[in-house]
Amino acid sequence: MKKMMIATFIVMTLTLTSMPVFAQDGADAPMMVADVLIARPAGLVSIVLGTAAFIVALPFALTSGSVDPVARALVVAPFKYTFTRPVGDFGMNN
Repeated sequence: MKKMMIATFIVMTLTLTSMPVFAQDGADAPMMVADVLIARPAGLVSIVLGTAAFIVALPFALTSGSVDPVARALVVAPFKYTFTRPVGDFGMNN
């Protein structure tokens, strides 16, 4: 009985958490899956870490007059990578 419950739980988990991926215009499906499962969550983590680093670097950036480049590198670039880049596009074809 316990094995049947575990097997049912595994099947239900895999069924409910799987997502279909439809490639369009020659997009590479494995790249899209890797992007959604690995790169986007890593991008979210980099936004959080970059924001924390920006807060730490802010006093130094203010005194040197380099707030804009620091903000672009630590906050804006990870945000664009995570939220504005097309799914599966890692910029390797450009």
